[in-house]
Amino acid sequence: MHSSPYIQNNENVSRMMLAVIYALIPGTLVYVHFFGFGVLINIIIAVVTAIVCEVTVLKIRNRPIKPFIYDGTAVLTAILLALALPTLTPWWLAALGSGFAIIIAKHLYGGMGYNPFNPAMVGYAMLLIAFPKEMTAWIPAESHGLSFYDTLNYSLFEMLPAGMSYDALTMATPLDSIKTQLSLGYTLDEIKTANSSLFGNIAGHGWEWINILFLIGGLVLVSIKVISWHIPVSMLGALAFMAMIFNFSDAGSYPSISFHLFGGAAMLGAFFIATDPVTAAVSNKGRLIYGAGIGILIYVIRTWGGYPDAIAFSVLLMNMAVPMIDYYNKPPVFGAAGKN
Repeated sequence: MHSSPYIQNNENVSRMMLAVIYALIPGTLVYVHFFGFGVLINIIIAVVTAIVCEVTVLKIRNRPIKPFIYDGTAVLTAILLALALPTLTPWWLAALGSGFAIIIAKHLYGGMGYNPFNPAMVGYAMLLIAFPKEMTAWIPAESHGLSFYDTLNYSLFEMLPAGMSYDALTMATPLDSIKTQLSLGYTLDEIKTANSSLFGNIAGHGWEWINILFLIGGLVLVSIKVISWHIPVSMLGALAFMAMIFNFSDAGSYPSISFHLFGGAAMLGAFFIATDPVTAAVSNKGRLIYGAGIGILIYVIRTWGGYPDAIAFSVLLMNMAVPMIDYYNKPPVFGAAGKN
């Protein structure tokens, strides 16, 4: 007789990670179109750093290297971190964040499967707190005029072409602009009129298309059962519900549902970050609670907190709540009666 488990799962970690990376490609290409080659440069630097750190720590821990390198978790962590970085940043920023994510957020807790916090978001949060100037200065969509060589030159040597300055080239994101200028007493209509190049039809210029492509990639992952629908739906639903309530009460001071859903990193966070199987809740009911908590926190921090996007901090705060969520929402034992 065969031993358990009797239900076989043909999926493995490397296939899942590869599927997620493939689903990121369309959104990443649109990201490059709007914000330049810095996206690809950040990804390359972050991935190389992640692999080097992964190999180094595995050697120190006397663990086999090949299985952990081929599982794709370090590469995916680096890509997600790189996609969250401003596109015009020095090389050391991506390297430092990637190294921190792998060494501190992943291996310090025992490696894959043991880390309580999403490694990519830990790396991002560290960079945002330690280097706020570099992490909050973005180039406007389709207006930078930088070639691949110019962008690489800045990444490696922090040098821009003659006649260009960093401060003149960079500016706040649409989310940050609205947050800052609302605090100064301007209305949404006044802000959008004064900064028309920053905004598109439903959200920030460029960001709306990036989010649409990440949404499509995420739906593909749901359809092929790489991720479940519970976390994305509950997270986006809670975010939309909060936006609807406050926008209905004062449309001049609180952005619309579409602006919150298709601005910043909402879709990337919902389908690719919050769904991390290691740091998310286990049961379906727990996932709904976990996702809803992230969505509510995103709105609260975006509206009244100190950070304009809030994906990273919302995910990390709910990572802390996962043990309690799982404790009170345990999935039933296989074969036993009960609801998941």
